[in-house]
Formats: sequence, C-alpha cells, structure tokens
Amino acid sequence: MPLRVYIEDTDAGGIVYYVNYLKYMERARSEWLRQHGFTQRELLAAGIQLVVHRLDCRYAKPARLDDDLSVTVAVESSGRCRLRFAQSVMRDGEPLCEAQVDIACVDATRLKPIPWPPALAAVLNG
Repeated sequence: MPLRVYIEDTDAGGIVYYVNYLKYMERARSEWLRQHGFTQRELLAAGIQLVVHRLDCRYAKPARLDDDLSVTVAVESSGRCRLRFAQSVMRDGEPLCEAQVDIACVDATRLKPIPWPPALAAVLNG
C-alpha cells in the first residue's frame, strides 16, 4: 500500500512520530481485508471485531516529511481465532519499520475469542 508522509505524521523535526508507523500498518491490514472482500464495518455489523493481541515492532530508520512509503502485509500464520501478520514500512524497498502483529477474532459484545467466519477462514487457509 503506497502512502506519503504529511506534516501531521511528523514531530517538530520532520521525522515520522513512532506511533504513526502502527497507524500505517493498521490501514494496510484494513486494505488487505478489503482486497479479500471484507470490511471492518461489515465484520462489526456481524458482531465480529478484529483486535491486536500482540505486537513486536522494530524501528530501523526514520521516515521524513514528504517521503513516499509503502506498507506490506503478509499472513505469516493463522489458527482457529488468531493470525499473525508480517508487516513492513519501506522507502524505496528499504525497511524502515518491521513488525509481527498478532490479531484475534473476538465477539464484538463479549470481547471473547471466536473462530474466524467461514469465508475469512477460507482466505486465511487458502
């Protein structure tokens, strides 16, 4: 997923504030879902919420104001109600930030783990 760094993404020195990398990754995961025929809104309407269960992130180099970046998303592993994404924020193919993000599928009301909906499970196991 391509994106550009705007002033709102940076600190006073023009460097991307660390938490914004996580926002970029969240957007990329949402777009990954959309590319596979699912939206967060539809999942919520069905009583399903996807939540970050664990995050392991490594920052290597800073992104700066006006940089053109890309964010990658790949399913690394999946289980009955969890999955792990491997994600990178890159500039010109060079990783700036890399993360493993564990996502849990939960009942939106009880916030307890539930199995993936069959259609989404088919994508994850496909």
